[in-house]
Amino acid sequence: MKPRVWIGVKSPPAEIAGPLSGLAEVVTGGDQGNLPGSTVAVCGGANAADGAFMDLVGPQLQLLAMPGIGLNHIDLAAASKRGILVCNNPDAPTESTAEHTVALLLAVAKRVMVGDMQLRGADIPRARMTGTEVLGRTLGVLGYGRIGRRVSEICALGLGMTVLVYDPFIDPGQPGAPGISFTEDMDAVFARGDFVTLHTPLTTETRHLVGERQLRLMKRGSYLINASRGPVLDEAALIRVLQDGHLAGAGLDVFDPEPPEPDNPLLKMSNVVLTPHIASRTDAGVRAMWGGVAYQIGQVLRGERPTHLANPEAWPGRVGGGQG
Repeated sequence: MKPRVWIGVKSPPAEIAGPLSGLAEVVTGGDQGNLPGSTVAVCGGANAADGAFMDLVGPQLQLLAMPGIGLNHIDLAAASKRGILVCNNPDAPTESTAEHTVALLLAVAKRVMVGDMQLRGADIPRARMTGTEVLGRTLGVLGYGRIGRRVSEICALGLGMTVLVYDPFIDPGQPGAPGISFTEDMDAVFARGDFVTLHTPLTTETRHLVGERQLRLMKRGSYLINASRGPVLDEAALIRVLQDGHLAGAGLDVFDPEPPEPDNPLLKMSNVVLTPHIASRTDAGVRAMWGGVAYQIGQVLRGERPTHLANPEAWPGRVGGGQG
């Protein structure tokens, strides 16, 4: 009898079903009634994988797999305690998410949204369509992982921006690419940036890392971009500083809660560009994420350690017949 791979989305792409067809029974649709007895569960943001979820699957569960980067919805401690491996796919969404971040930056700077609205019949004076030239402007980057690094490169080398980076986990004395420098002072990123972009994972420490104090440090007329995780930013504080005109605009791909409530004031602001958490959802990004997670599932089903094991202390866990 083949092991079962449960996938928590209705229509996963062929990049996962095909490679696993000879190794496992692939169950799609996200119906939790099909969870018990699964060897692998592929989770998304809508599937909170806590201890109760893991126990529902049962003792056969060897791996919780995430196509993208974020693991904030998976209880790593609970998984490790049970000998369940957790893997993600940190390289796959990098380019698509970085490009989307830059697209949001340029869209708010160039007043793309209000220009589009005006051409479609909205009564918007041309003065409101006066944009911001980004050449020579300062971009503050909070977080210098894969995506933050790539955004920095695009903006410094491609757009001619001056980039200032803060990340407590890197050496601020390291050499950067031309136009990129580092600081040990997080406040400096906000105080000096004409644009600030957020690229931190969501953890207990980073929840509401950016609040009203940091937003008020930003120059009047500057812009905030967030394509990381919604709760990294105090959304209510962002709304206040936008409403009183302190910030010129914002570009957001993530929210708190997600999706945003229908009465969220951000939905009515023409100086805010919003997208529904689609930064990584490109042709190449989808192929890389689902192909990468299929490869790692195959590794585990063959008794091998997955490439991007998020809880190495759990290895080998239940793989090979162990119970953790």
